Amino acid sequence: MTTDDAAGAAPIRVALVDDQQLVRAGFALVINSQPDMEVVLEAGDGAQALRLLASHAVDVVLMDIRMPTMDGLAATADLTNPDRFRGPRSKVVILTTFDLDEYVLQAIKSGASGFLLKDAEPEHMLEAIRTVHRGDAVIAPSSTRRLLGHLATVLPDEQKAPAAILDALTDREREVLVLMAKGHTNTEIGGALFVAEATVKTHVGRVLAKLGARDRVQAVVIAYETGLVQAGG
Repeated sequence: MTTDDAAGAAPIRVALVDDQQLVRAGFALVINSQPDMEVVLEAGDGAQALRLLASHAVDVVLMDIRMPTMDGLAATADLTNPDRFRGPRSKVVILTTFDLDEYVLQAIKSGASGFLLKDAEPEHMLEAIRTVHRGDAVIAPSSTRRLLGHLATVLPDEQKAPAAILDALTDREREVLVLMAKGHTNTEIGGALFVAEATVKTHVGRVLAKLGARDRVQAVVIAYETGLVQAGG
């Protein structure tokens, strides 16, 4: 997003959920320095976050995993389930200190839109917030691929998406899904396939619809679970 775009659009509303006040303060300092986003809510655990989010409109929630009272996994599962949470809709990015945290996949399957390492560079955190808000790219693609590739090999078969789910995709849609799983943006996919970005968006929309995927991240999870994309591939 350019400065002109930021000036003409409402700021991205961000919530910080972490039990360490210094962590929240550091994130808030970076986020509030940007013209296109602002921290509008802070919470020290998942239960407090759910109470506050029930009456505050937030676009993106940065959610820590390990917190007292209610951890980030339970809070994410509630927050992204319309049957359990009646407040305004928001997207969740899981914060983790572990690059291969086994709980991250559970969080993504529960409804999180991706994950971010706590020690990520500030510009990566800011781009992650913008990316999730747009809904058009996978968070931290290299880390996401490594995580999903690892967990896809150890996840019990009954918990994986069946390979037959891919039968509904055309050959071109499979190509698009593979490139999505490798962390490519729509622009990069268009360049690789020699098609316009608008055409890529159409393909991505059809892939999500046919797979019943909530967003790109969930589609990438399915790509790994079905074996369409292999770890390290």
